[in-house]
Amino acid sequence: MKLRTLRIAIGVLALAALATERAPSSAVADREWPLKLEPVASPAGDLSSGPQLTTQGDRAILSWMERVVPRSLFKFSERTPSGWSAPKTIASGNDLVVNAADVPSVRALADGTLAAAWMLANGPDPEAYDLRVAFSKDSGTTWTKPVGPHHDRTETQHGFASLFQSPGAGLGLVWLDGRATNAKLAHPSDNMSLRAATFSRAGAQLGETLIDGRVCDCCPTSVAVSAEGPIVAFRDRSPKEIRDIYVSRLAAGRWTTPVPVHNDGWRIEACPVNGPSITARNRDVVVAWFTALNDEGKAYVAFSRDAGRTFGAPVRVDDESAIGHVDVELLKDGSAAVSWIEFAKERSQFKVRRIESGGARSTAVTIAGAGDGRVAGHPRLAQTGNELLFAWTETTGGASRVRAARAAVP
Repeated sequence: MKLRTLRIAIGVLALAALATERAPSSAVADREWPLKLEPVASPAGDLSSGPQLTTQGDRAILSWMERVVPRSLFKFSERTPSGWSAPKTIASGNDLVVNAADVPSVRALADGTLAAAWMLANGPDPEAYDLRVAFSKDSGTTWTKPVGPHHDRTETQHGFASLFQSPGAGLGLVWLDGRATNAKLAHPSDNMSLRAATFSRAGAQLGETLIDGRVCDCCPTSVAVSAEGPIVAFRDRSPKEIRDIYVSRLAAGRWTTPVPVHNDGWRIEACPVNGPSITARNRDVVVAWFTALNDEGKAYVAFSRDAGRTFGAPVRVDDESAIGHVDVELLKDGSAAVSWIEFAKERSQFKVRRIESGGARSTAVTIAGAGDGRVAGHPRLAQTGNELLFAWTETTGGASRVRAARAAVP
């Protein structure tokens, strides 16, 4: 993430374009959702941050960063019937990038292989770093030599990666790539691109593809796999600085021309550091995102019944004012659990609610932020079996730690 861009974005967030506010499509009052939260012991240690949750079938993996001066450690743990497994370290060093928005991740693939991606500084510019990818065949005890999915060798940003199971291969991933911003080019631009790569089951890279040549420069990406293949959601960037949420599908071996989930018309001169989240089951796809219309931060969700070709009208997720940082999971009944950070009464709270495709909403459930600890960074939501998992960074007295909770799906 570009730190200067983040500081600018915070200052100009209120400069969003005006548009008509959308309310939930159902006029029925929010319904009760008997979600019973249970705190679970987090495997993360002191000075931990940057949680990420991924699932593959019944496997759920939590990864995070820990700071042990002068090094940073990239760790993970797997959910088991008795709690979290003993943490394992994938990479460590003083050149690992620790970032609240651009976080590393670990994903289990269909054949049991673990794939991991993280970032390493690649030059004196703190906004320049490379992606590294490695694989493990023994549940994370040993890892292959890290490789980069990009080969431009520029001292620019490469990050915000999303990992997924690639059809007919092993790992697929997308990332934001800043090679066009390289000052050594004859005609550098400020265009961040969205690129994709695939790796075989043996860990060999099969190719690299450009999906979109101009996207928002530090908004996280998200990928889900529908019955028709992978679909990526990201924040686009038009020549007029309209930064709405778009999707592209991998069909017949090619990424389709990106299309908007909804034409919010949000014009902003800097990156809001607020990416979308996408989930899929069969041909059902749901996207959640943040925007700032009428000078107010709001979160929305939209449903697709045709594998992401078209989406229905957006449904408002938050109650008063959203900071965003959304996540979403499709539930077995076709509704979606959507999480976000709500800002109300001078506090930021991590919340979740159930939303039906027709627009009916449940009451919101507060996950964290109601006590002394402050919710920081980007909280996570994941589903495995009949369990919802939550992870977030909590800061108390200036120290951060990754926390976790669970809830049985009612």
